[in-house]
Amino acid sequence: MNTQKIAGSQINASRIIYGCMTSALPWGPERDAEKEKQGLAAFEQAVECGINLFDHADIYCSGKGEILFGEFLKANPGLREKIYVQTKCGIRLPNSPVQGAPHRLDNSGKHILSSVDASLKRLGLDYLDILLLHRPDALVEPEEVAAAFNKLYASGKVQAFGVSNHTAGQIALLRRFVEQPLVANQVRINLMHSHMFDEPQNYDQGGGAGGFLGTLEYCRLHDITLQAYSPLMHGRLSQNDLNERESACLKALQTMSAEKGVSTDTLLMAWLLRHPAKIQPIVGSCNIGRIVACCRADEVELTREEWYSLWVAARGTKLP
Repeated sequence: MNTQKIAGSQINASRIIYGCMTSALPWGPERDAEKEKQGLAAFEQAVECGINLFDHADIYCSGKGEILFGEFLKANPGLREKIYVQTKCGIRLPNSPVQGAPHRLDNSGKHILSSVDASLKRLGLDYLDILLLHRPDALVEPEEVAAAFNKLYASGKVQAFGVSNHTAGQIALLRRFVEQPLVANQVRINLMHSHMFDEPQNYDQGGGAGGFLGTLEYCRLHDITLQAYSPLMHGRLSQNDLNERESACLKALQTMSAEKGVSTDTLLMAWLLRHPAKIQPIVGSCNIGRIVACCRADEVELTREEWYSLWVAARGTKLP
């Protein structure tokens, strides 16, 4: 698989990321040997396909995702030096390893520091390649974030930093105080959820300015890599109860996939890879065939006409 340099870091990452959210289901504290066997096989397949960046979060499967990946690394000596490990913090759930009900967001300095220590312990690692703030905290004190990042960087526990689900304004506020580059912003982008592309088109048509208006351009201007989660829409297009817009999107995908001899999953990933922002889609399936299909997208090139034809079909309306 081809790689791309993550600006502001020493990371040369695969164009596609593997997301470990469902690798250690169920979500609660109990462990399921059969599910974890599937998760381990998915890790192996991702490595075989050339993926070298693995995405975690402290809350995924109540911390078991990090534990399972740590066991995978221990069983594969030498692999750690060939891959990059990224995790996220900031969401506190009652049943997560980060204790404290009710469900709330916490990007305080104290919480960031304790979360990283806990993640490193579960992963069995000395350092993280990237740490992301999982969601914007309405009560964030950017000075605290900056102080925490400084401590983590100085101690060698974190090599690079970023955010997730943040708008341009929220990133700008953090960048005013944080000394290290913010190298990534992980957001939901897919063919049916193309808000970052749609909003500039809709603005002068009475569509209003959504929260992410300008975020794509801001990230490109400041060398912040966009990581796209849910690129396959959680398998929505494979279900039977599709609405009119979803049906039109699926039909367009099926027509083009037949012409190119690839799966619709491959096309969904290729559509994101085609964008000049060098978006990195995240495949999170534990299905071996689906992982292979997603990684084939690195070999598929879409023309400008093909890219737009899929977008228009998914929008359900022509461009202004």
